[in-house]
Amino acid sequence: MAKQKFERTKPHVNVGTIGHVDHGKTTTTAAITMYLASQNKAEARKFDEIDNA
Repeated sequence: MAKQKFERTKPHVNVGTIGHVDHGKTTTTAAITMYLASQNKAEARKFDEIDNA
């Protein structure tokens, strides 16, 4: 069975952060998602849902 073609219906952005341990990378990412969620441009993620690598 062939896969259906995925159509993007909204812009998609991957954000990567680089830095030393305990310098606020996850906190900054959480703040960005909360801001975008307040603008109805993203889904808010909890702090512990972001850093799952």
